[in-house]
Amino acid sequence: MTRKSPSIGPLLALLVACPLLLAPLSIAAFAADPPASQTPATTGTPPPSAAAAPPAEGAVTPAKPAEPEKTKPKKPKKLARGEIKKRIAALPEAYRAWVEEAQFLLTDEELATFVELEKDYQRDAFIKRFWQVRDPYPETARNEFKDRWETGVLEAKSQFGSFSDDRAKIVLFNGSPDGRVGGSCTTFLWPIEVWFYGRGNRLREEFVVVFVQRWGVGPYRIWDPSEGIQALFIDPNSANVERIITDCRNGDSLAGGIGWVANQRLGYLTIRARFEQPPGGPSGEWTATFNSYSTDIPPGAATFPAKVELAFPGRRQNRTVVQGVAAVTASDLGQAVLGEHRSYNLLVTGELLEGKDLFDSFRYKFDFPGLISGDTTLPLVFQRYLRPGKYKLIVKIEDMNGQKFHRIERDIEVPAVEGAEPPLTPMDPATARLLAEANAAIARGDATLRLLVPAGDLQTGMQRFDALTTGKEIAKVAFALNGKPVMTDGKPPYSVELDLGTLPRNHTLVAAALDGSGKELARDELALNAATQRFRVRLVEPQRSKRYVSSLQAEAEVSVPDGEEVERVEFYLNETLLATAYQPPFAQAIVLPKDLELGYVRAVAYLTDGNSTEDLVFVNAPEDFQQLKVQFVELYTSALDRNGRPVEGLEAKDFKVSEDGVAQEIVRFEQVENLPIHAAVLLDTSASMDPNIEAVRTAALQFFEKTIQPKDRAALITFNDHPNLSVKFTKDVAALAGGLAGIKAERGTALYDCLVFSLYYFSGVKGQRALLLLSDGKDEASKFSYEDTLDFARRAGVTIYAIGLGKDLDKKKLSRLAEETGGRSFFLETTGALASIYTQIEKELRSKYLIAYQSTNTANDTDFRSVDLKIDRSGVEAKTLRGYYP
Repeated sequence: MTRKSPSIGPLLALLVACPLLLAPLSIAAFAADPPASQTPATTGTPPPSAAAAPPAEGAVTPAKPAEPEKTKPKKPKKLARGEIKKRIAALPEAYRAWVEEAQFLLTDEELATFVELEKDYQRDAFIKRFWQVRDPYPETARNEFKDRWETGVLEAKSQFGSFSDDRAKIVLFNGSPDGRVGGSCTTFLWPIEVWFYGRGNRLREEFVVVFVQRWGVGPYRIWDPSEGIQALFIDPNSANVERIITDCRNGDSLAGGIGWVANQRLGYLTIRARFEQPPGGPSGEWTATFNSYSTDIPPGAATFPAKVELAFPGRRQNRTVVQGVAAVTASDLGQAVLGEHRSYNLLVTGELLEGKDLFDSFRYKFDFPGLISGDTTLPLVFQRYLRPGKYKLIVKIEDMNGQKFHRIERDIEVPAVEGAEPPLTPMDPATARLLAEANAAIARGDATLRLLVPAGDLQTGMQRFDALTTGKEIAKVAFALNGKPVMTDGKPPYSVELDLGTLPRNHTLVAAALDGSGKELARDELALNAATQRFRVRLVEPQRSKRYVSSLQAEAEVSVPDGEEVERVEFYLNETLLATAYQPPFAQAIVLPKDLELGYVRAVAYLTDGNSTEDLVFVNAPEDFQQLKVQFVELYTSALDRNGRPVEGLEAKDFKVSEDGVAQEIVRFEQVENLPIHAAVLLDTSASMDPNIEAVRTAALQFFEKTIQPKDRAALITFNDHPNLSVKFTKDVAALAGGLAGIKAERGTALYDCLVFSLYYFSGVKGQRALLLLSDGKDEASKFSYEDTLDFARRAGVTIYAIGLGKDLDKKKLSRLAEETGGRSFFLETTGALASIYTQIEKELRSKYLIAYQSTNTANDTDFRSVDLKIDRSGVEAKTLRGYYP
């Protein structure tokens, strides 16, 4: 049983008076030497960038991939502790020292991976990636965690000599204590130190640590109350706290600290586990991915022949495009057989060394149909953007089905490419002709274009947009808004002024840089009023207006939410998966089947949590081709009984949906209990909320703690006369708790403006989205009206749960906002029931029906469409969106 700990604030105050307070080699076609001559190792390199691959020539079209499990990175085998120690001892001195300094951060899997690396450049790459996955702000140049840790290492070593002393570990994990008292009673006490930590530490709570040096020699160890107070005394039979108080200098402080620890009893195990837990932590099993980028092959592995060619078809700004084509023969490969489906599946993994350092690494997966004839050559095309200079190229090709490998290691020299036109290629003429169309899209030279975003979060009214360009070939820039041309500017600086209306609606602005003949050299696309967490993929190439015969370049740009990473981008021709890119640049040459009259290229991007988004471009479409927009409507629906409790076990036949009075056919139906959620809590922090702020904070924290699971994301937005994004979408409950800790009630209430801001923040987020609003007053200072806000809420498609506190509310308006968006409203006199309301909302979010239909309305309009969803069961009501804007 854990006793409630007394505050140690008075003890810290006592320490103020305490005197002992401590404060050009051209590469033509070349074949690899047999990999048997290489020295294999179980090693890896970090995943920086990649592209994807093409189908075979002629009528050959790649097919579905092999079993997904085969593409998953493998974990390193477990090593015995003795073997790990032996390998650490065998490391070069610099790496042994790094292991010592990082020992408390290294997981077992990370340490096992590191000690198995055999090359220094691989070890350096591992260390770089090790710190990267712990960087709290990866978008900045500085790694704050790494800097703090290295400073702590120096401080701990300077004070305590080595990490064998527990004091070094605690100061490294938690920083220096707020107060430190040393024992001076060496006649009856072993040497002891008592450290006091206030609430300002990373645990956000007070705690005490007692260190003891048994026998008066050796390192200090943490004293645990389960050892008994006798462990602190030279003569256990003389253990007496009163003697410490009366006979020791600073006796009150020493006894107070020891007493605090002793009073925790078994509860101290939990406290100790927390302050002995190293700060930070790796984001996911990154070592498995690291190992998957290894270019070494297993000892004794079977091999197969391949031929690799390199060409330099153009440049991107100051970098040369290096294009590699690995040619393999189908008869040399194994096949995956899954029922009627057969396929060839290959992984290409590469490293580029500049001197002794790893400059770049990449990984691609290629998929081909198993019906290809055995003598067919399968081209595996990969692309890198490199500075001119000398490199060592290492490429490993893995036949995933035959468990065979091919490996090459060559010195190469990347030339500087002058001008936009590609140089003469050393590639095989047949291969060069096959990729000529694709490579024409690469030769952009120095032409670049980037649209600049005006200041401010929400773009409304008259706004000027500037296009920043480079390249002498650019003669003009054409602008289009939402697919409609608006103007062409023929003189730099290129810009356009647009009237975006009074409400911050989503718009797409496109700018294309053209040469004197009207040829497009570069383009950029800007999603207006799309928040930073927008997840989107856009195909820059191919272009809708061009015709392609033998090949094309597929190039995707990916925008990801803050704090997220792209796991992979898949490229499809029609519905056939061709290749998978695991890192940028997400660009891939695609060889087209003969006589392709009409088709489409599709890019699908995935985040590490499994969320996906895609883009599609039709190619070789006739001039009069019109792309019919079909509206696919998803309704996240709550089924509630008369008491407001979720009803489970319903079937598709129990639901009927209509749009503008026209019955619709349900094409997807499922009950989802653990659907990933994006939820934002919007808290009123105006001055009138001051008496309730503590209860509101506690209830919101409980909601976050109960609701947020690994695939969920939550945000905290506070508002008074203006909104404040306190915590961005995250799954880190500690970060959300920190945001709640800093709120203060003051100023007036701009409810509608803050609702619009919060709904805007959801733009770009897909799936189930909910906004939990808590307010105690009417709107006082918004520039947006209630009708504006209601219209914006309908367009946003975010479920609003409105919680009204007190009597000074416009209940009718809050209720309508909730009803129109598929949510519910709750009205309370006091904060007593807040926790139970949050619990109801959490249960409702977890017990949804996903109902989808394909709208029969194909009109090209933008009018609001009303949706009516009913449940054919007495006493059960459906709560979902009342409609949408197409």
